[in-house]
Amino acid sequence: MKATGIVRKFDENGRFVIPMELRKKLHLTDVNDALEIFVEGDSIILKKYEPACVFCGGLEDVLLYKDKKICRACAQKIGLLFDV
Repeated sequence: MKATGIVRKFDENGRFVIPMELRKKLHLTDVNDALEIFVEGDSIILKKYEPACVFCGGLEDVLLYKDKKICRACAQKIGLLFDV
């Protein structure tokens, strides 16, 4: 883990601001970007959320079908199951 030297305090509502320089570095500049939150020991890890295929976890060529994310490769494999 790399230290940034940046320290932020929580406000009275339990919120803190992630500095713009870090958001830019993680490409979190769009209002629709989201973060995944992980806990490891006594550490909180924030990671840019990237949608993945519900079957294989792949991130490439992901399509949205009925609110589920599926990659093109898995969609083709499923199609083969029903190709009679």
